[in-house]
Amino acid sequence: MRLPAPATWLAAALGGSGVLHLVRPRTYQWLVPPELGDARAWVFGSGVAEVGTAALLAAPATRRAGGWAAAGLLASFLPAHLHHFRVARGRPALLAAAAVRLPLQAPMIAAALRVARGR
Repeated sequence: MRLPAPATWLAAALGGSGVLHLVRPRTYQWLVPPELGDARAWVFGSGVAEVGTAALLAAPATRRAGGWAAAGLLASFLPAHLHHFRVARGRPALLAAAAVRLPLQAPMIAAALRVARGR
């Protein structure tokens, strides 16, 4: 059975990102706002959450739950995206990356909500 397009790309994006969080945590640790505490724990936790959400999205029986989980997970990344702007000050390449990452969350959350609603 073929997955609906939003579920397919969301599962791939979250699954791939989750695996990278688990395999290369240093790549992401600098994105965790220091106010949240142990960056490595947050990176591992979010990696596990991303892989789990991808699995929910991939299985027809849990796809709608995966959509809700994806929407919540993506929304929970807002502090990291805002922190990215904080650390990007005076660094044009980092600022450009932050400026691209934050607006991409809206269509990703919208797609997750479409999956959650069974559309």
